[in-house]
Amino acid sequence: MNSVATNRYLESLLAGQAAVAAQPGLAALRAHALERANALTVPSTRDEDWRFTDLTPLYQLAFRPAVRGAIPSLEALAPWLIPDAAARLVFIDGMLAASLSTPSAVEGIEAMSIADGLETHRDAVLAHIGRIAPCDADAFRAINTAFLQDGAFVMARRNAASVRPVQVLHVSTQADVAVHPRLLVIAETGSDITVIEEFIALGEKVIAPGARASCSNSVAEFAVGENARVRHTRVQQESMAAFHIGACVAKLARTAAYEAVSLAFGARISRLGHTVEIAGEGARCRLDGLALIGGSQLADTHSLIDHAVPHGESRQVHKCVVGGSGHAVFNGRVMVRKDAQLTDSAQESRNLLLSPRARVDTKPQLEIFADDVKCAHGATVGQLDSEEVFYLRSRGFGEAEARRLLTYAFAAEVVDRIPAPSVVARLRGSVLDHTRDAA
Repeated sequence: MNSVATNRYLESLLAGQAAVAAQPGLAALRAHALERANALTVPSTRDEDWRFTDLTPLYQLAFRPAVRGAIPSLEALAPWLIPDAAARLVFIDGMLAASLSTPSAVEGIEAMSIADGLETHRDAVLAHIGRIAPCDADAFRAINTAFLQDGAFVMARRNAASVRPVQVLHVSTQADVAVHPRLLVIAETGSDITVIEEFIALGEKVIAPGARASCSNSVAEFAVGENARVRHTRVQQESMAAFHIGACVAKLARTAAYEAVSLAFGARISRLGHTVEIAGEGARCRLDGLALIGGSQLADTHSLIDHAVPHGESRQVHKCVVGGSGHAVFNGRVMVRKDAQLTDSAQESRNLLLSPRARVDTKPQLEIFADDVKCAHGATVGQLDSEEVFYLRSRGFGEAEARRLLTYAFAAEVVDRIPAPSVVARLRGSVLDHTRDAA
């Protein structure tokens, strides 16, 4: 990797940091993050966790900070708005658009900017932000934290519950800019909340070629309290010229539950690091993921489920559907620490290649240091079953349509686990579009 290009990239990302005013209470955290960003190096293929993901095309670009521009209309955003959302936070190029956002309509569920959260829930915000997802050893997290200002804050009060989701919508409208979305979710004891986080490019189809480059570097933190439940959906549908680097970290207290579905459809290069710390006995998590890509896209998912205490449970299913000359990467690491007896964990990686040039690198990984556990993992990589294609053709379908239906069925299993019917219906259409064009 060219060090000059890397330095230029870092300098461009940090160029506007000094102009971003720090919120009261965040100055020390941001100063520490800036120090770490200047001390750390961005990853390269020489790093084991990044050996399949070459970010050289990203490092060769210089991005400017986003500036506040025209606010899109609600009509322009209508295809992505969740009609039954309990609350909505809309960010345009990293900045909160208050006119497009709506306050919570459910008692005990609150959604606001982090700046407002510092006014109303100062102690809770400062106790968690930057602590669940520390930035000491990660350059991208450090850069995000150095810009920390206008992020999203969601809180579920003690015993508050709602089946209506909170939507956090990040909209990209500018080219040649870098944005640093931030999300902090606190679910207090006994609460039950659904959060749907989406990243979209306005005015461009997900699969449209020729889009101008932008960079999104996001961090999300989830504090799930005792006996609380959080259902988290993350949808990445950026421009095909975009770069998307995401980190999502959840910490689970005793008997807490965290259920996540992550979808990657867009971006030229995308990377999601998903970490769950099972820190309380009896806590459980489920991570479902789908990367559906084609062309020359690269989608990388690295996950870590850290069983630190006894009686934890985790389930993970990650699927990749790759067409064209696309490249998908999955590394799923499950760690069972010495004292985490009676852990029950299962992990599965299933991958479908739609063309001879498509590639998948998958590595399910168990690290077990306890002796009384039930753990299993597995991985499959293959093409569509020729007998299934033949069966559909014998029922009157053309070969292309048969392959498309089978691919859709493979991918839609993950989409159907999203706990919001309107989002499921919309994303089924996206899956159909992708399966038509991915091969």
